[in-house]
Amino acid sequence: MVTLLYLAPTFLAFEVWQLIMCERYLGIKQIARQGDPRTLGLGELSAFCWTALLTLYVVWMLSLLGLPFVRAHGLGLLAVLGIGFALRRNTTIKWVLVILTFEGAIRVGLLISLIAVAWRRL
Repeated sequence: MVTLLYLAPTFLAFEVWQLIMCERYLGIKQIARQGDPRTLGLGELSAFCWTALLTLYVVWMLSLLGLPFVRAHGLGLLAVLGIGFALRRNTTIKWVLVILTFEGAIRVGLLISLIAVAWRRL
């Protein structure tokens, strides 16, 4: 079960990639030209990989709840995910990038803390 912690760097890289993709599809240039990111045509392979990784990420967060020494990290990651999703669903496109940036920053911090805990447990 502790081997789940070895996936934290992978999900940290995924978070950074996700922030870059969000800036590309929801960035200042898109907002300035009144672009709708849903019309930009994310490729099928990219959409599949993104959805599969998000699903694995949530399953991984839920599995962290089974480890007592990182349970707070798992709860924090899930709480940020839930609050961010709720806020993004009820806002305009202009605020989605702001919410995603804060959400990503908090999750990156939690993942770095989780990596530090895993490093100490080695």
